Amino acid sequence: RAAAAPAEGGSRAASPPSPVWALPEELLLLICSYLDAQALGRLAQVCRRLRFLSSRDHWNRIAAGIPVKERVKVSQNWRHGRCRRETVLKWKCNLMPWMELDGEYLYLSQAENIQAYHLCAEGTGLQCHPQAIFSGHQEDVCRFVLVNSHIVSGGGDGSIVLHKIHGSYSVKFSAHEQEVNCVDFQGGLIVSGSRDRTAKVWSLSAGRVGQCLHTVQTEDRVWSIAIRLFALNDSSPYVFHCSGQLLTCLGTDFHRGAGVLDVFYETPSLLLSCGYDTYIRYWDIRTSTRKCVQEWEEPHDSALYCIRSDKNHMIASGSSYYGVVRLWDKRQTRCLQSFHLSSPTSSPVYCLRFSTTHLYAALASALHVLDFTASNPV
Repeated sequence: RAAAAPAEGGSRAASPPSPVWALPEELLLLICSYLDAQALGRLAQVCRRLRFLSSRDHWNRIAAGIPVKERVKVSQNWRHGRCRRETVLKWKCNLMPWMELDGEYLYLSQAENIQAYHLCAEGTGLQCHPQAIFSGHQEDVCRFVLVNSHIVSGGGDGSIVLHKIHGSYSVKFSAHEQEVNCVDFQGGLIVSGSRDRTAKVWSLSAGRVGQCLHTVQTEDRVWSIAIRLFALNDSSPYVFHCSGQLLTCLGTDFHRGAGVLDVFYETPSLLLSCGYDTYIRYWDIRTSTRKCVQEWEEPHDSALYCIRSDKNHMIASGSSYYGVVRLWDKRQTRCLQSFHLSSPTSSPVYCLRFSTTHLYAALASALHVLDFTASNPV
């Protein structure tokens, strides 16, 4: 649109915001869905926000194959908390499960094994029996990641196990003196963190598989780790180079014990963190490592065990009591919706994952799913 005419005195008057930004994002996406590739390319040149809405990566995340009207309905269901709740798996003893979603499969750690369940066609339930079981640990699996058709897991026995999903290839090596609380895998490197107060970098190169490249001594237990970030349980998250050199730490003035329990990278420079001090923090490393961009406080003063986002506006968090899952909108200061999945018995939400239409939450003795496509929520 044309620029506003200069005001008297030579200063340029501020242009009023375009009325298009008053439209809900769902309607903007609906409008974009009618444009061809050339029109989307031109639209992307207008401003950053329209470039994001028209980008191929964004559309891949929105939900390929779901009709536009259905996407709008599902989006409204998420916003208003309309869903069908179902418990799809139960087990007898209390565990600390972890999980990953990969297309039509859900991978869930149960004791010393990782089991792959096929999602039913309607997306809510799981098949009764796992399609595959990945084993190798002598004690419970603490964390695992799924990257490029490989599963890398850390266990209470101090070992790391690498499995190839489609094949029989697996490697196991001793990694730490105590349990491996967290792992990540990228680009031929594994990073791990342990209760023994060390974070380590491991090689997966031919002939060097399982060789420790660097060891980082820390002041406390390492609870959460990502390939670019080592998050510790003493004060604030630390950022190291893969050579083990400390680059910086995120934030200041965090009291001892305000540990980070989970981190999630949206981009190489944007990440979310949560932990014992009940806050969700949004960091932009490009602007500042001393102060987060935004923060949200858990309203019931509960520790936050896990966090995920859709890399757009929505955040989902899992609390330490009564299986509370909360949905947040980055554009708002308060929680958008909350769901109590464990009542009357209290349980933390140890892990959560979501697709465009469903949210899965792993508690101490059950796996719950929230179905946001439901016409008749219960």
